[in-house]
Amino acid sequence: MPTLRWTTVSTPAPDTEAFVMASRLEVRSLKDVPRFFLQSLAAWKQVTGAPGVYGASLIAQPLKRTFWTLSAWQDREALYAYAKTEPHRSIMTGARSATKESVFTFWQVPATGLPVDWAEARRRLAEQARTGS
Repeated sequence: MPTLRWTTVSTPAPDTEAFVMASRLEVRSLKDVPRFFLQSLAAWKQVTGAPGVYGASLIAQPLKRTFWTLSAWQDREALYAYAKTEPHRSIMTGARSATKESVFTFWQVPATGLPVDWAEARRRLAEQARTGS
């Protein structure tokens, strides 16, 4: 499963902004990939029904042990509510021991800028990883 393309869950009003989150998660070993992959699918199912989400995408690179997420939300609070809700909460808690490296970045875009381009998300993640800010 290389990519779950951008799925629009709800459409924001054109005069609003979306809160965007991108992540890059690398697991420690190939033996961790199947479990992480299955948990990613559970989180994907949850995100597509989460209140306040506009859309999301997932890229899995199992042989590189790397998973990328990209999502857009009504606001930071909607994203954080999702992150604190099961099953995502337990998935992330359990995945910590299998995760070698993780990078997250957040920004806002006009609603008319959705869906967010993966090239922009990867650029921002690389910058975040490089600067740590």
